Amino acid sequence: MPIEHHPLHREFPEYIPLMRQLHTSDEEFRVMFEEYHRLDTKIYNIDEDITPAADHYAEDLKKRRVHLKDMLYQKLVNAEKD
Repeated sequence: MPIEHHPLHREFPEYIPLMRQLHTSDEEFRVMFEEYHRLDTKIYNIDEDITPAADHYAEDLKKRRVHLKDMLYQKLVNAEKD
């Protein structure tokens, strides 16, 4: 079974236009967005055995990705209200 990335456009397809807008207008969003995608790529590479890593390291990365995803989602919801 192939392992999939978790890019934000797949996680929140309804917010794609807003993500594009915030990526250019909100520095905090852009930094978190880019970190999320870096983490997602690292996790994918670990899960696919492209990059070796200890289990606890991979779990820490996944926890950070979830935390960023939650923060990004909150920014999207709040921006949508404005």
